[in-house]
Amino acid sequence: MLVLSRRVGESIVLGTDITVTVLDVRGDLVRIGIAAPRSVEVHRAELLEALEETNRKAASPTEDAVASLSEALRKRAD
Repeated sequence: MLVLSRRVGESIVLGTDITVTVLDVRGDLVRIGIAAPRSVEVHRAELLEALEETNRKAASPTEDAVASLSEALRKRAD
C-alpha cells in the first residue's frame, strides 16, 4: 500500500485518467473528490462489503430450507 500525505486542494493521479483531490479536513473526517471516466466504477468499500455479505447469505440456503426441499422431493418420489 502506498501512503501519501496531502493537504487540502492537493491531488494524486491514478493512471492517466483518475484524479483524487483532498477537498476538506475537519477533525477525523476527510472529504475527497474523485474525477474519473464514467467507465470506471467508484464505490465506498463498506457498501461493497455489505453487498458481498448479503449476496453470500442469499446464495447459502438455511438448514430449514434444505430440509424442506428434501422433504418435498421425498414426497414427490413416493
